Amino acid sequence: MDLHLLRPGKRKPVNVLRRTLKVSVWADIGLRLGAAFALVAIVVAVHWIDRSGLKDSHDGSISFLDVVYFTMISITTTGFGDIAPVSDRSRLIEAVIVTPIRVAVIFIFVGTAYNFIIKRTWERFRMAQIQKNLTDHIVVLGFGVSGAEAVAELVARGTDPGCIVVIDPSESALAAAANIGCNVMAGDATRDATLVDVRIDRACAILVSAGRDDTSILITLTARHLAPGVPISTVVRAADNEDLARQAGASTVINPVRFTGLLMAGSAHGKHVAEYLTDLASVEGRVQLVERKVRPEEVGRPLAALASGGRGLRIYRRGTAIGFWEAAADRLEEGDEIVEIAPTPATAR
Repeated sequence: MDLHLLRPGKRKPVNVLRRTLKVSVWADIGLRLGAAFALVAIVVAVHWIDRSGLKDSHDGSISFLDVVYFTMISITTTGFGDIAPVSDRSRLIEAVIVTPIRVAVIFIFVGTAYNFIIKRTWERFRMAQIQKNLTDHIVVLGFGVSGAEAVAELVARGTDPGCIVVIDPSESALAAAANIGCNVMAGDATRDATLVDVRIDRACAILVSAGRDDTSILITLTARHLAPGVPISTVVRAADNEDLARQAGASTVINPVRFTGLLMAGSAHGKHVAEYLTDLASVEGRVQLVERKVRPEEVGRPLAALASGGRGLRIYRRGTAIGFWEAAADRLEEGDEIVEIAPTPATAR
């Protein structure tokens, strides 16, 4: 699947890049073998209790070793015929008790072989194919409250969920992301290998919201090391950590506590200020903030005369922010990045 080719509005199958196991591989193997040996032990006990119904053509006597031997060749359906059930009760036990246990043991071993050889080989191949084509995707590192809201807003703005890769250690969080249609991967986002697996260097944006400032900053540092040219937005909750997040490589640092304070302060000076700020921040409002490159037909025009019909607020030119009131905003240049207020699609319609 080439994520670069996905288009909004087309729901794609969820691709699970990798999931952590609820139990380790060796623990899973141990549980399966334990169940198989427990069933074999039951059959040994049944045969030992009913040993009088068995006949050994070699020496005519049935020892405990003979019972174990007969159980193993019976369970594995080898059947040499040197020991056989001769009484009606023994044959009934073989048909009613031993045969279902034999089938169960076979299924356990076949299931183990499938899970640890065939299935894992196929999953590795499928994951490699998905990873090979990952490009221009959005990587969300942490699917807590902020991460989930960010993904919901992206989808509401028209981003295809198939272009979003969510990494989180929580299976419940991944299940919620998968229900939206995102690609999901269970893992530790502070580790290089985890981020390399999702081709983070080919992403178009990285959103970091780990729930803890120290973890978010460490993830940002790791992501910036692996993806030097990709924009990174990091959520921190302590004002003291904002500079640390920037030093770690965050392109944008978002402090929800500070933003809440701005809304509350704005509401103290007028009831409509906070409402308008909330309107701007959400695609569900009447207007939205849009950041984009200047269009060819807009070059030479003033910021106040955008071809989109929006209201230009700011120009970013060679790393410098230019307000709409400044003289440099009277003429747009090639390469400028524009921040404008535009009506939402629903409002425009």
